[in-house]
Formats: sequence, structure tokens, C-alpha cells
Amino acid sequence: MPALPSASILDHRLQPVPALLVLAALAALPSLFEATDYDFYTGVASRMLIFALAATSLNLVLGFGGMVSFGHAAFIGMGAYTVGILMQSGSTSAWLSWPLAMLVGALCAAVIGAISLRTRGVYFIMITLAFAQMLFYLMVSLKPYGGEDGMSLMQRSDLGLGLDLSNDSHFYYVVLAVFALVFWAVARLLNARFGHVLQGIRENETRMRALGFAVYRYQLVAFTLSGAIAALAGALLANQSSYVSPAAMQWSQSGMLLIMVILGGVGYLYGGLLGAVAFLLMEEVLIGYTIHWQLYLGAVLLLVVLVAPNGLLSLPRTLRRYVRARRAAPAQEKP
Repeated sequence: MPALPSASILDHRLQPVPALLVLAALAALPSLFEATDYDFYTGVASRMLIFALAATSLNLVLGFGGMVSFGHAAFIGMGAYTVGILMQSGSTSAWLSWPLAMLVGALCAAVIGAISLRTRGVYFIMITLAFAQMLFYLMVSLKPYGGEDGMSLMQRSDLGLGLDLSNDSHFYYVVLAVFALVFWAVARLLNARFGHVLQGIRENETRMRALGFAVYRYQLVAFTLSGAIAALAGALLANQSSYVSPAAMQWSQSGMLLIMVILGGVGYLYGGLLGAVAFLLMEEVLIGYTIHWQLYLGAVLLLVVLVAPNGLLSLPRTLRRYVRARRAAPAQEKP
């Protein structure tokens, strides 16, 4: 069996204390919003977690696999449409529609990945974009499911277990539980042999192939898993907005996911979570001040890229380097 580099280099451990603190803070949000009469923001927080799930799925292939997918929104859309079509057919069970959405997303990702992964660089980016646009126009052409106008969901999925997902607080806690479970599973995967090999391929694909690893197979499995997770995010998004539209599959949505990952930190375990929260929070704040919020959001993003090129999570390391450089400067100036 081929040997791997030192595990410490490739590990991204989910530290229990910080993880539990983040989870506790997220769990306290609905109560905090209710106490301050800002119940509306419970729905906003649910949307942030859903996009954090989608961004985490993209970070799996982009940050840890080195695959720049520019069509990831297609999997979100397929997951959303799976829920919408089943609900239109009379099936409202989350236990059926959500796993089926993941299966549809995984199958689409497997087919797209099987073809796209035979290319590299800009060709891979363009092929994933081309497939996403094909799926977009496919859903636009399906008039029984709303075509370009999309379709409204009469209700949210039925989960049972005494939970009413029409209640925003109940729905938020379900989304939080799903996100926490998937995030934990992704962390476990990245710290297992599969994750180490995937990161090795990102760093030096030629060398990993020379060592005897089936590079194409590892990449395809990672791409398929990523598509399944993105489709689950799509299923949750359809429930959150009670609406499904081909607009969720447009290239601009894929670009937004890329920005989220880059903003949070490519290749950082919490990159997708922080990037999604930061992006949507800035959007929410700026919309309240100006109709030209995209201009100011772009300026903020540009500032972040200039100050922390590797994302917000790299900012502490950048600051430490700056402080060390400032301290070392006087010593170097002495004769």
C-alpha cells in the first residue's frame, strides 16, 4: 500500500472546545432573536447555515481536492427540484425527499465528474460550467414544473418526530443539526486516509499517481460526495424559501459559492461556514442602507482579498507575520 506524507501536515482536526462553542452560539440564536423581537432573523440564520452547507461541499473539492468547479449550483438546484417535484406529486416526507435529493445530486455529480475530471485547469472549469448551464436550460424547458417561473411549495417537508418545520425555530434547529452532522462527517473524512490522499493529489497529482494512487477514482468519489451534500443544501433551501426556481442553478450562483469559500478560506475546515455567514451578513446589512449594495460588497471583498489573500481564517496568521516583521525591523537597522 502506498505511503502517505506525515499525517500532521494533512490533518484538519475538529477541536472539541471551539466546535462546541460555535455550536452553542448557533443554537442560542433563535432564543436571542425571540427575546429581542427579531424573529425574522431566524429565517435569515437558517439561510446562512444552508449556504454554509453548500459552501462546505464546494470547499471539499476546491479547497481540499484542488478542483475548481464552476457549476456547483446545479447540484443545489437538482436537490431543490427533487423536493419540489415530489411535493407536487403528493409526497411531503422529508425522510424520502431529502435522501432522494442527495441521491439525485450524487448521480448528477458522478456523471459530470466522470467526464469533467478527464480534463484539467480552465477546461475543467468550463466543462463544469457547461453542464450546469445544460441542467439550467433543461429545468427552464420543463413547463409542468413551472419552467422559467419556477414552482411554489405549498408546505415544508414533513419530518415527524414532533417537529413542525413550518415553525421557523424548529426548521432552524433541523438545519443546524443537519449542518453539524455533515460538517462532522466531512471533518472525519478529511482526517481519514481518503482525505489525506485527496490533499496529496491537490498538492502534487503527478507524484501521487507515480506512488500508485488511483487519482481519478479519488477525485470522482470526492466530487460525487460534494454533489450529494450540495443537493441536500438545495433540498433545505427549497423548504426554507418554499420556492424552487431555475435561477438557483445559474452560473452566478456558482460564482457566489466560490466567493464564499474564497472569503472564508480555501482549504480551511471552517472556510465554508465563515465565508457564507460573512458574505450573507454583509449582504443583509448593506441592503438596508443602499440599493447599490453590490458595489460596496465588492469593495469589502476586495479589501479582504488584499489584507488576507487566503481568506478571513488566514487573517490571524497574516497579523502574526506582520507583528514579527515589525519587531524584527529595528534589530536589522542597528549597525
